[in-house]
Amino acid sequence: MVQPDTAVPPAVLTLTPIGVVRTGLGERVAAPRQPAAARGLPGTIDLLPGGHFEDALADLDGFDRIWVLFWFDRNPGWRPKVLPPRSTTGRKGVFATRSPHRPNPLGLSVVRLERIDGLTLHLLDVDMLDGTPVLDIKPYVPYTDAWPAASSGWLVTPPPGAGPVVDPAPAWEVSFSAQAAAQADWIEARTGLPLRERIATTLAMGPQPHAYRRIRRAGDGWQLAVRDWRAAFRVTGRCIEVLAVRSGYKAAALAAGSGPEHQLHREFLATWPASHG
Repeated sequence: MVQPDTAVPPAVLTLTPIGVVRTGLGERVAAPRQPAAARGLPGTIDLLPGGHFEDALADLDGFDRIWVLFWFDRNPGWRPKVLPPRSTTGRKGVFATRSPHRPNPLGLSVVRLERIDGLTLHLLDVDMLDGTPVLDIKPYVPYTDAWPAASSGWLVTPPPGAGPVVDPAPAWEVSFSAQAAAQADWIEARTGLPLRERIATTLAMGPQPHAYRRIRRAGDGWQLAVRDWRAAFRVTGRCIEVLAVRSGYKAAALAAGSGPEHQLHREFLATWPASHG
């Protein structure tokens, strides 16, 4: 008779980071919710020297995508139930979500591997914040890692024979007015923030106010916050038009500010007056 394993797991497990993520995403609210929402966003993993990682990287450059196991280092504590961006029926158990608010804040992402230079991995579709500790890297192997017909649980499971679902919720159509496009390009040229892409990616998930999407009513329309910028938009059917980008600073705070970010917003307002959020 086989006896049950009664071994008690160790109270503490020691993990040592092998490297760090470098991206243009510095705040939690800036992070895309999945690599698919980060499509095209560049980043790197800089592995730590002295760990024989040069040898560990041998043969990895033949894979298009890699799994990155990382630590959600800016999410203290955890929540048994969370409200995912895709949920339309309330909170879900955290183990049924990809939320960062976990008992052990481990993250797992599939990213595109462009090339390897020494101890630096150049990536695309990066949904991790700058400075994120990396714990491990593994190759993504399609024949064993992809199961297109698997159930999507509380999201949406396609009916039999319908084929795989790329995204369980149909994307909203997002367009920019000429002014909003020019404003977003102006900001990106001076800050490197891919504002236009960030706005489009977020609003494609829907215009409804949500804890993870910084969307709220603004007069007769709606407003999305991305860092210290505000995108005004309107909704017609399933079409969203971004009308204008505004500064998130109040006039008094901007007048009193002396940092480079304040100067940037003053220059923005000199080009587009009355564009306060």
